[in-house]
Amino acid sequence: MANRVTICDATNLGSDRPVFVLDILTETITVQELIRRRVYQDVKDYNARQTDVFQGLVQPTDAEQTLNGYRMKRVRPIDWETQYERAIAAFRNNGFILLINDEQADSLEQEIVLKPDTSATFLKLMPLVGG
Repeated sequence: MANRVTICDATNLGSDRPVFVLDILTETITVQELIRRRVYQDVKDYNARQTDVFQGLVQPTDAEQTLNGYRMKRVRPIDWETQYERAIAAFRNNGFILLINDEQADSLEQEIVLKPDTSATFLKLMPLVGG
C-alpha cells in the first residue's frame, strides 16, 4: 500500500495551502528525496500547462516573485534538475523550512518514517520589510 504525503506550502506571513499529494511506495524516505520528488512534480505540472506563473517551491531563473508564485518573463519549459539544485541550496541556506507532521526536518539525510496520512509543509521564509 502506498503512503500518501500531502504537500503544503506556507509562509511566515500566515498563508497555508495544499499543493498536491504524493503516493510513495516505501515506508521511509529522506528529506532530500522528498524535496526531489516535490520539485519534479512542480516542474512536471508547470511544463504540462506552461502558463506565465510558476507555483513551485523555488524561483526559476528569469522569473520575478509575485503574490501567488513566480511570473515568468517568457513562457518556456523549466528544467526540473536545475530547480532541484536550487531547492537543495535553499534548504541548506534556510530559504525554507520543511515540517513533517509539524516537526522540523534538520538535515537532507534525515529519514522520514511515512504513515498513510503524512503531511509535509514547506514553510517559505519571507524577509520582513524595515527589519
